[in-house]
Amino acid sequence: MTIQIKAQHLSMRYKERVLFHIPQLSIGPNDAIYLKGDNGVGKTTLLKILSGLIKPTTGEVFAPDDSWLKRFFNRAGRKDVIYLHQSPYLFDGTVYQNVVYGIRYEKESPKDKRAQVITALRMVGLETLADEHISVLSGGEKQRVAMARAWILKPSILLMDEPSASLDQESIERLVVMAKDLLSRGSSIVVTSHQKNALTELCRKQWWIKDTTLIESPLLQVITDAKQENNYASSNAN
Repeated sequence: MTIQIKAQHLSMRYKERVLFHIPQLSIGPNDAIYLKGDNGVGKTTLLKILSGLIKPTTGEVFAPDDSWLKRFFNRAGRKDVIYLHQSPYLFDGTVYQNVVYGIRYEKESPKDKRAQVITALRMVGLETLADEHISVLSGGEKQRVAMARAWILKPSILLMDEPSASLDQESIERLVVMAKDLLSRGSSIVVTSHQKNALTELCRKQWWIKDTTLIESPLLQVITDAKQENNYASSNAN
């Protein structure tokens, strides 16, 4: 299932400082969005709001499964929306135990669950490390485990917060494989990054938090405008 989430009049304030005020936005279905902005403008905060992990100062996020029961009990998180932190939390256990955690209560047989986990680990190149303790993995390998754990849940929307930070090229390419697979299923992704890479190249739209607001544009138009500016600057220099 793919979903769309919308937000209106979102703002976040810390004491006297306003991070952003966004009149409206929407994600999905099958969006690929590059979220950019300087340090401290609120990119991580926005992703956490959209995933349901924190509440905005003002405004509201609308998602299909935000029932009155969820709001009444103030449960964190949003169904079918996963937030992937750049330093993901992993459990004290094996690689396999970390990845299978999200489907541990599903009705499939243990054999089918293991097959799903091994498929996920194969996509990130870690199937031979399934029974190793998480502590023996490198930083890039841990990020790949976190991506496999997110992928196995088949989220409708995956919010990726600086997923390529400090990763080697192989790890980035492994994340791209999974992101492409999710997009092919109709899911949406949002990627934050301070520099363009193979993940941001998947994106078709750009969000830019600037001057406490959100500027939206098709990424193709952004690339075209940048080329025109560079050509103009070169011609003037000559």
